[in-house]
Amino acid sequence: MNKTDNIYIAGHNGMVGSAIVRKLKSEGFCNLITRNSNELDLRNQNAVNQFFKKEKPDFVFLAAAKVGGILANNTFRAEFLYDNLMIEANIINSAYQNKVEKLLFLGSSCIYPKMAKQPMKEDALLSGFLEQTNEPYAIAKIAGIKLCETYHEQYGCNFISAMPTNLYGPNDNYDLKNSHIIPALLRKFFEAKKQNLQEVEVWGDGSPVREFLHVDDCADACVFLMKNYDENQFVNVGSGEEKSIKEVAEIIKQKIGFQGDIKYNSLYPNGTPRKLMDVSKIHKLGWKHQISFQKGIDKTIAILEEELQKFQ
Repeated sequence: MNKTDNIYIAGHNGMVGSAIVRKLKSEGFCNLITRNSNELDLRNQNAVNQFFKKEKPDFVFLAAAKVGGILANNTFRAEFLYDNLMIEANIINSAYQNKVEKLLFLGSSCIYPKMAKQPMKEDALLSGFLEQTNEPYAIAKIAGIKLCETYHEQYGCNFISAMPTNLYGPNDNYDLKNSHIIPALLRKFFEAKKQNLQEVEVWGDGSPVREFLHVDDCADACVFLMKNYDENQFVNVGSGEEKSIKEVAEIIKQKIGFQGDIKYNSLYPNGTPRKLMDVSKIHKLGWKHQISFQKGIDKTIAILEEELQKFQ
Protein backbone atom coordinates (compact mmCIF):
# COMPACT_ATOMS: atom_id res chain seq x y z
CA MET A 1 0.00 0.00 0.00
CA ASN A 2 1.14 3.50 -0.83
CA LYS A 3 0.23 6.49 1.35
CA THR A 4 -1.93 7.95 -1.46
CA ASP A 5 -3.88 4.77 -2.31
CA ASN A 6 -7.65 4.85 -1.87
CA ILE A 7 -8.42 2.59 1.10
CA TYR A 8 -11.98 1.64 2.03
CA ILE A 9 -12.58 0.54 5.61
CA ALA A 10 -15.97 -1.18 5.75
CA GLY A 11 -17.28 -1.00 9.31
CA HIS A 12 -15.14 1.99 10.33
CA ASN A 13 -17.43 2.83 13.27
CA GLY A 14 -17.01 -0.61 14.83
CA MET A 15 -14.31 -1.65 17.25
CA VAL A 16 -12.01 -3.29 14.69
CA GLY A 17 -12.75 -0.87 11.86
CA SER A 18 -12.09 2.20 14.00
CA ALA A 19 -8.82 0.65 15.22
CA ILE A 20 -7.75 0.06 11.60
CA VAL A 21 -8.56 3.70 10.79
CA ARG A 22 -6.43 4.86 13.76
CA LYS A 23 -3.57 2.61 12.66
CA LEU A 24 -3.64 3.78 9.04
CA LYS A 25 -3.81 7.45 10.02
CA SER A 26 -0.88 6.98 12.39
CA GLU A 27 1.17 5.67 9.45
CA GLY A 28 0.27 8.61 7.21
CA PHE A 29 -2.33 7.06 4.91
CA CYS A 30 -4.49 9.97 3.82
CA ASN A 31 -7.13 8.70 1.37
CA LEU A 32 -9.38 6.70 3.68
CA ILE A 33 -12.91 5.99 2.45
CA THR A 34 -15.67 5.43 5.00
CA ARG A 35 -19.47 5.26 5.04
CA ASN A 36 -21.79 4.72 7.99
CA SER A 37 -24.86 2.49 7.77
CA ASN A 38 -27.16 5.46 7.12
CA GLU A 39 -25.08 6.45 4.11
CA LEU A 40 -24.60 2.94 2.72
CA ASP A 41 -26.56 -0.22 3.52
CA LEU A 42 -24.01 -2.95 2.90
CA ARG A 43 -26.82 -5.52 2.65
CA ASN A 44 -28.05 -3.76 -0.50
CA GLN A 45 -26.22 -5.21 -3.50
CA ASN A 46 -27.05 -2.39 -5.89
CA ALA A 47 -26.03 0.30 -3.40
CA VAL A 48 -22.71 -1.42 -2.76
CA ASN A 49 -22.07 -1.85 -6.49
CA GLN A 50 -22.71 1.83 -7.13
CA PHE A 51 -20.46 2.84 -4.24
CA PHE A 52 -17.54 0.80 -5.59
CA LYS A 53 -18.01 2.14 -9.12
CA LYS A 54 -17.92 5.70 -7.83
CA GLU A 55 -15.14 5.49 -5.22
CA LYS A 56 -12.84 2.95 -6.92
CA PRO A 57 -10.94 1.84 -3.80
CA ASP A 58 -7.51 0.27 -4.30
CA PHE A 59 -7.56 -1.62 -1.00
CA VAL A 60 -10.43 -2.83 1.18
CA PHE A 61 -10.52 -3.81 4.85
CA LEU A 62 -13.77 -5.73 5.34
CA ALA A 63 -14.44 -5.24 9.05
CA ALA A 64 -18.19 -4.63 8.76
CA ALA A 65 -20.38 -7.24 10.44
CA LYS A 66 -23.34 -7.79 12.72
CA VAL A 67 -21.70 -8.87 15.98
CA GLY A 68 -22.62 -9.71 19.56
CA GLY A 69 -22.07 -12.06 22.48
CA ILE A 70 -23.62 -15.45 23.30
CA LEU A 71 -27.09 -14.07 24.10
CA ALA A 72 -27.33 -11.94 20.96
CA ASN A 73 -25.95 -14.70 18.71
CA ASN A 74 -28.39 -17.24 20.09
CA THR A 75 -31.43 -14.91 20.03
CA PHE A 76 -31.07 -13.22 16.63
CA ARG A 77 -29.86 -16.25 14.71
CA ALA A 78 -31.51 -15.36 11.38
CA GLU A 79 -30.20 -11.79 11.38
CA PHE A 80 -26.67 -12.90 12.26
CA LEU A 81 -26.68 -15.30 9.31
CA TYR A 82 -28.48 -13.17 6.71
CA ASP A 83 -26.92 -9.78 7.44
CA ASN A 84 -23.36 -11.10 7.52
CA LEU A 85 -23.80 -13.18 4.38
CA MET A 86 -25.14 -10.18 2.47
CA ILE A 87 -22.50 -7.74 3.73
CA GLU A 88 -19.51 -9.91 2.81
CA ALA A 89 -20.91 -11.21 -0.48
CA ASN A 90 -21.76 -7.73 -1.73
CA ILE A 91 -18.40 -6.21 -0.81
CA ILE A 92 -16.25 -9.11 -2.03
CA ASN A 93 -18.05 -9.38 -5.36
CA SER A 94 -17.99 -5.61 -5.93
CA ALA A 95 -14.27 -5.59 -5.09
CA TYR A 96 -13.75 -8.21 -7.81
CA GLN A 97 -15.91 -6.39 -10.37
CA ASN A 98 -14.14 -3.09 -9.74
CA LYS A 99 -10.62 -4.53 -9.81
CA VAL A 100 -9.69 -3.80 -6.20
CA GLU A 101 -5.96 -4.49 -5.80
CA LYS A 102 -6.29 -6.27 -2.46
CA LEU A 103 -8.97 -7.06 0.13
CA LEU A 104 -8.68 -8.32 3.70
CA PHE A 105 -11.71 -10.03 5.24
CA LEU A 106 -12.05 -10.15 9.04
CA GLY A 107 -13.50 -13.38 10.36
CA SER A 108 -13.74 -14.78 13.87
CA SER A 109 -12.30 -17.62 15.94
CA CYS A 110 -15.83 -19.04 16.23
CA ILE A 111 -15.35 -20.56 12.76
CA TYR A 112 -13.56 -23.48 14.41
CA PRO A 113 -15.36 -26.63 15.59
CA LYS A 114 -16.56 -26.61 19.20
CA MET A 115 -14.28 -29.48 20.15
CA ALA A 116 -11.36 -28.61 17.88
CA LYS A 117 -7.93 -29.73 19.00
CA GLN A 118 -6.19 -26.99 20.94
CA PRO A 119 -4.49 -24.75 20.01
CA MET A 120 -6.55 -24.44 16.84
CA LYS A 121 -4.56 -24.47 13.62
CA GLU A 122 -5.88 -22.95 10.41
CA ASP A 123 -6.39 -26.41 8.86
CA ALA A 124 -8.92 -27.33 11.60
CA LEU A 125 -11.63 -25.44 9.69
CA LEU A 126 -14.65 -27.65 8.84
CA SER A 127 -13.22 -30.58 10.77
CA GLY A 128 -16.14 -30.88 13.21
CA PHE A 129 -19.41 -29.46 14.54
CA LEU A 130 -19.69 -25.78 15.43
CA GLU A 131 -20.75 -24.34 18.79
CA GLN A 132 -24.57 -24.23 18.62
CA THR A 133 -25.03 -20.82 20.27
CA ASN A 134 -23.16 -18.93 17.54
CA GLU A 135 -23.48 -21.34 14.62
CA PRO A 136 -25.24 -18.87 12.24
CA TYR A 137 -22.55 -16.22 12.74
CA ALA A 138 -19.80 -18.82 12.32
CA ILE A 139 -21.36 -20.15 9.10
CA ALA A 140 -21.51 -16.64 7.68
CA LYS A 141 -17.85 -16.06 8.51
CA ILE A 142 -16.85 -19.39 6.97
CA ALA A 143 -18.72 -18.36 3.83
CA GLY A 144 -16.69 -15.13 3.76
CA ILE A 145 -13.45 -17.09 4.01
CA LYS A 146 -14.53 -19.36 1.18
CA LEU A 147 -15.57 -16.41 -0.97
CA CYS A 148 -12.08 -14.95 -0.62
CA GLU A 149 -10.48 -18.32 -1.32
CA THR A 150 -12.58 -19.07 -4.41
CA TYR A 151 -12.22 -15.57 -5.88
CA HIS A 152 -8.50 -15.95 -5.27
CA GLU A 153 -8.43 -19.32 -7.05
CA GLN A 154 -10.86 -18.67 -9.90
CA TYR A 155 -10.27 -14.99 -10.68
CA GLY A 156 -6.78 -14.40 -9.33
CA CYS A 157 -8.02 -11.81 -6.83
CA ASN A 158 -5.64 -10.95 -4.01
CA PHE A 159 -8.32 -11.43 -1.36
CA ILE A 160 -7.07 -12.66 2.02
CA SER A 161 -8.69 -13.44 5.38
CA ALA A 162 -7.62 -12.93 9.00
CA MET A 163 -9.26 -14.72 11.93
CA PRO A 164 -8.92 -12.66 15.12
CA THR A 165 -9.45 -14.11 18.56
CA ASN A 166 -11.66 -12.47 21.23
CA LEU A 167 -11.03 -8.72 21.02
CA TYR A 168 -11.48 -5.88 23.48
CA GLY A 169 -10.54 -2.21 23.73
CA PRO A 170 -11.73 1.22 22.55
CA ASN A 171 -15.14 1.47 20.90
CA ASP A 172 -16.33 -1.87 22.27
CA ASN A 173 -20.00 -2.73 22.80
CA TYR A 174 -21.03 -2.41 26.45
CA ASP A 175 -24.71 -3.24 25.98
CA LEU A 176 -25.23 -6.14 28.39
CA LYS A 177 -27.80 -7.76 26.11
CA ASN A 178 -25.36 -8.38 23.29
CA SER A 179 -21.82 -7.62 24.43
CA HIS A 180 -18.84 -9.96 24.69
CA ILE A 181 -17.34 -11.16 27.96
CA ILE A 182 -14.76 -8.44 28.70
CA PRO A 183 -16.96 -5.37 28.07
CA ALA A 184 -19.80 -7.09 29.94
CA LEU A 185 -17.59 -7.74 32.97
CA LEU A 186 -16.05 -4.27 32.87
CA ARG A 187 -19.47 -2.65 32.87
CA LYS A 188 -20.87 -4.93 35.59
CA PHE A 189 -17.96 -4.38 37.98
CA PHE A 190 -17.74 -0.65 37.24
CA GLU A 191 -21.45 -0.09 37.90
CA ALA A 192 -21.46 -2.40 40.94
CA LYS A 193 -18.66 -0.35 42.50
CA LYS A 194 -20.48 2.94 41.81
CA GLN A 195 -23.71 1.58 43.31
CA ASN A 196 -22.02 -0.14 46.27
CA LEU A 197 -23.54 -3.52 45.33
CA GLN A 198 -22.67 -6.64 47.31
CA GLU A 199 -22.09 -8.98 44.35
CA VAL A 200 -21.66 -9.19 40.60
CA GLU A 201 -23.23 -11.97 38.58
CA VAL A 202 -21.12 -13.68 35.92
CA TRP A 203 -22.87 -15.87 33.34
CA GLY A 204 -21.79 -19.52 33.27
CA ASP A 205 -19.62 -21.30 35.81
CA GLY A 206 -16.37 -19.46 35.03
CA SER A 207 -14.60 -22.53 33.67
CA PRO A 208 -14.37 -21.75 29.91
CA VAL A 209 -10.90 -20.73 28.77
CA ARG A 210 -10.46 -17.93 26.28
CA GLU A 211 -7.72 -16.08 24.42
CA PHE A 212 -7.89 -12.27 24.28
CA LEU A 213 -6.26 -9.62 22.11
CA HIS A 214 -6.38 -5.83 22.36
CA VAL A 215 -8.04 -4.38 19.28
CA ASP A 216 -5.07 -2.10 18.54
CA ASP A 217 -2.90 -5.21 18.20
CA CYS A 218 -5.51 -6.68 15.85
CA ALA A 219 -5.45 -3.55 13.68
CA ASP A 220 -1.67 -3.68 13.60
CA ALA A 221 -1.86 -7.31 12.41
CA CYS A 222 -4.40 -6.45 9.71
CA VAL A 223 -2.24 -3.71 8.25
CA PHE A 224 0.79 -6.02 8.50
CA LEU A 225 -1.02 -8.76 6.56
CA MET A 226 -2.28 -6.32 3.95
CA LYS A 227 1.33 -5.31 3.31
CA ASN A 228 3.02 -8.70 3.64
CA TYR A 229 0.68 -11.63 2.98
CA ASP A 230 -0.80 -12.83 -0.32
CA GLU A 231 -1.55 -16.52 0.19
CA ASN A 232 -4.95 -18.17 -0.16
CA GLN A 233 -5.24 -19.67 3.31
CA PHE A 234 -6.59 -17.46 6.08
CA VAL A 235 -4.36 -16.50 9.04
CA ASN A 236 -5.07 -16.69 12.78
CA VAL A 237 -4.55 -13.43 14.65
CA GLY A 238 -4.19 -13.76 18.41
CA SER A 239 -2.01 -13.53 21.45
CA GLY A 240 -1.44 -17.27 21.84
CA GLU A 241 -2.20 -16.84 25.56
CA GLU A 242 -5.31 -17.90 27.46
CA LYS A 243 -7.20 -17.26 30.67
CA SER A 244 -10.33 -18.75 32.23
CA ILE A 245 -13.40 -16.57 32.57
CA LYS A 246 -12.94 -16.85 36.33
CA GLU A 247 -9.38 -15.48 36.05
CA VAL A 248 -10.59 -12.62 33.87
CA ALA A 249 -13.38 -11.76 36.31
CA GLU A 250 -10.94 -11.70 39.24
CA ILE A 251 -8.47 -9.49 37.34
CA ILE A 252 -11.18 -7.00 36.36
CA LYS A 253 -12.66 -7.02 39.87
CA GLN A 254 -9.24 -6.16 41.31
CA LYS A 255 -8.45 -3.45 38.73
CA ILE A 256 -11.86 -1.80 39.08
CA GLY A 257 -11.56 -1.98 42.87
CA PHE A 258 -14.85 -3.77 43.52
CA GLN A 259 -15.00 -5.13 47.08
CA GLY A 260 -18.03 -7.46 46.81
CA ASP A 261 -18.44 -11.08 45.76
CA ILE A 262 -18.63 -12.78 42.37
CA LYS A 263 -21.64 -15.04 41.79
CA TYR A 264 -21.44 -17.51 38.91
CA ASN A 265 -24.82 -18.32 37.33
CA SER A 266 -24.69 -21.78 35.74
CA LEU A 267 -28.18 -21.36 34.29
CA TYR A 268 -26.51 -19.46 31.44
CA PRO A 269 -24.53 -21.41 28.80
CA ASN A 270 -20.74 -21.53 28.98
CA GLY A 271 -20.26 -21.71 25.23
CA THR A 272 -17.19 -23.48 23.83
CA PRO A 273 -15.08 -24.99 26.67
CA ARG A 274 -11.76 -23.75 25.34
CA LYS A 275 -10.70 -21.50 22.48
CA LEU A 276 -7.00 -20.97 21.87
CA MET A 277 -5.69 -20.32 18.40
CA ASP A 278 -2.37 -21.49 17.05
CA VAL A 279 -0.62 -18.27 16.02
CA SER A 280 2.62 -19.84 14.79
CA LYS A 281 1.80 -18.95 11.17
CA ILE A 282 1.58 -15.19 11.75
CA HIS A 283 4.57 -15.34 14.10
CA LYS A 284 6.64 -16.90 11.31
CA LEU A 285 5.52 -14.09 9.01
CA GLY A 286 7.05 -11.62 11.47
CA TRP A 287 4.13 -10.30 13.55
CA LYS A 288 3.54 -10.69 17.30
CA HIS A 289 1.17 -8.89 19.66
CA GLN A 290 2.63 -6.10 21.79
CA ILE A 291 -0.07 -5.26 24.37
CA SER A 292 -0.20 -7.60 27.38
CA PHE A 293 -3.59 -8.51 28.87
CA GLN A 294 -2.86 -6.58 32.07
CA LYS A 295 -1.78 -3.47 30.15
CA GLY A 296 -4.71 -3.82 27.73
CA ILE A 297 -7.24 -3.94 30.57
CA ASP A 298 -5.60 -0.93 32.19
CA LYS A 299 -5.85 1.01 28.90
CA THR A 300 -9.50 0.02 28.53
CA ILE A 301 -10.43 0.96 32.10
CA ALA A 302 -8.80 4.37 31.57
CA ILE A 303 -11.48 5.24 28.98
CA LEU A 304 -14.30 3.16 30.48
CA GLU A 305 -16.49 5.94 31.85
CA GLU A 306 -16.42 7.77 28.51
CA GLU A 307 -17.28 4.56 26.67
CA LEU A 308 -20.19 3.74 28.99
CA GLN A 309 -21.81 7.11 28.37
CA LYS A 310 -22.83 5.77 24.95
CA PHE A 311 -25.03 3.17 26.67
CA GLN A 312 -26.74 5.29 29.34
